[in-house]
Amino acid sequence: MITVRQLLARKGHIVHTIRPDASVLEALQLMAQYDVGALVVLGEGGEVVGLLSERDYARKVILRGKQSSETRVDEIMEEKPVTIRSVQSIDDCMLLMTERRTRHLPVVENGQIAGVISIGDVVKEMLADRDDTIEELAQYIQGNR
Repeated sequence: MITVRQLLARKGHIVHTIRPDASVLEALQLMAQYDVGALVVLGEGGEVVGLLSERDYARKVILRGKQSSETRVDEIMEEKPVTIRSVQSIDDCMLLMTERRTRHLPVVENGQIAGVISIGDVVKEMLADRDDTIEELAQYIQGNR
C-alpha cells in the first residue's frame, strides 16, 4: 500500500498558495506561472482555509459574468476543502476524490499544509504500482525469484 507520504517523497512538497483577499486575476496568473490547476488558500496562521481551482474560476466567474480583477479569491474558493493526512493511502485519495468530486487534496499535518496531491499524481502512482506488480508476477512465473 502506497502512502501519501511516499508519494510526496517522490513528487515533492512544493505547494502553491494564495491569500483569501487576493484577486482571482492574481490567482490565475500564479496558476499559469506554475502550470498548476489549483492553489491552496491559506489563512493568516498558515492554515488551509480554501482551495481555488480552474473549475471554480470557470463556474463562478466566467459563467456569472464577473471580472477576474474585481473578484476576490474568498468569494469563489471552495471553503473547508477535503484534506488528507500523509499516513493515508493513495487508495484513500482516490476514494475521497471520487466521493467529493475533487481533483486536488491538500495534505495537512498538525494543522499546516505539507503538500498537495492531484488526481494525476494518484493515477500515475497507481499505474506504476500495477506495472511493478505485473513485473514481479512475471519474474515469479519465470522462476527468477
